[in-house]
Amino acid sequence: MELDHSPAGENLGGTHPWSDPVRWLFVPWTLFVLYPVVLVTTVFWGILAILLAPLSQRAAFQCGTIWAWCLAWASLIWVRVEGREHTRPEQSYVILTNHQGDFDILALYGFLHRQFRWVIKQELRKVPFLGWGCAAIGHIFVDRRNSQAAIASLEAAKPRLAGGVSVLFFPEGTRSPDGRLGPFKKGGFVMARQLGFPILPVSLSGSWKILPKGCLFPRPGIIRVRIHPPVDPVDFPEDEDLMEVVRGVIAAGIDEESSI
Repeated sequence: MELDHSPAGENLGGTHPWSDPVRWLFVPWTLFVLYPVVLVTTVFWGILAILLAPLSQRAAFQCGTIWAWCLAWASLIWVRVEGREHTRPEQSYVILTNHQGDFDILALYGFLHRQFRWVIKQELRKVPFLGWGCAAIGHIFVDRRNSQAAIASLEAAKPRLAGGVSVLFFPEGTRSPDGRLGPFKKGGFVMARQLGFPILPVSLSGSWKILPKGCLFPRPGIIRVRIHPPVDPVDFPEDEDLMEVVRGVIAAGIDEESSI
């Protein structure tokens, strides 16, 4: 299936999720297949990640990868990745990507084929098995209401980011309600300068149609993950210029139509 391009990353939605008849058709599948799979896989792979993490956080990370594969399969989601040739396995990056919906996590975790630690809100640490597993693996929890505590969490995570282990930010800070690319926050860009890592821009397309913000019932679809060439922060003395360039790259890679 050929996926169309949206050069500006503008509004990609606008219709109510329940106006889609395909979503209605898959409600029984969601209730009787997907939700049980979510429960079983989250408990199983979360426990296994917790047990493996003291031995190897890299090995524990793979539990999350398999968890994401299972949920993508159970959700009837196809993930297409392009641009892996722009990365080097031994290089660590600050990965910056747009955030269209919850299924972004499955697409990145299961199909990016890179070790990373993502920056997530502190509240998720309390989610049974999921949050516990993420904490054991070494993902970075930040308190968005306390900037000093958030900075301290990022500082504490720096030693874990080496040897090809990257850090992943959603620079918009929250999911898009309609597919629009929102304004970016500075945290990921500041950390890229502090770590001396190149920024790896990634464009995600399609997950906003699969599960819009506020909706509990996904529909089948395609998520496209487009990896762009790295951007070196050293080439941009001003943060505002760096943010504008990276945001423009991500916006240009967002497709308008990428679901079935």
